[in-house]
Amino acid sequence: MDLAPHLEAGRLDVEGVAGVAVVAAAHSDGYAATGHLLGLLAALPAPTKAGERFWSDLWRSSGTAYLLPVNIKDLVLRSLAGEGTALARQVLSAVDEMTPPQRGAAGEVIGQALVESDHLPDLKTQVIGELWLRDLELTAWRVLHADRRSDDPAGRKAFLDAWTSV
Repeated sequence: MDLAPHLEAGRLDVEGVAGVAVVAAAHSDGYAATGHLLGLLAALPAPTKAGERFWSDLWRSSGTAYLLPVNIKDLVLRSLAGEGTALARQVLSAVDEMTPPQRGAAGEVIGQALVESDHLPDLKTQVIGELWLRDLELTAWRVLHADRRSDDPAGRKAFLDAWTSV
């Protein structure tokens, strides 16, 4: 919108405020999905000495190193700055790489950690872990889907033409 960063809010007219609202709305899905993706990762044990066993168990059970802190640290930090697509791609690669038995084993490890941290002893760890993995996968897809950089005018016109011709 070409607004000066030091511009006082009182100097914005209705058109300027509307422009800011349009830009914010256009990007809100992507920011919300990225925030949720980070929230899911934050629910896991921290990548510290205390969480070392969890991350080791997750690596062994899932058969993939894509989710290890050393491999996603930079992507998480970039996501905190609003750019979540690289983290989303990494997450989808990790989930895609898992076989069904590996996914089940990873779900068990994740579920156990979540049950312990959230004090939910009456819930099955396998179910909780699988739900977490599904949520992680769907949220990663939402981050990529919300990324509007792949939109192009010709693609939007083709979409509009297809729907108006029905």
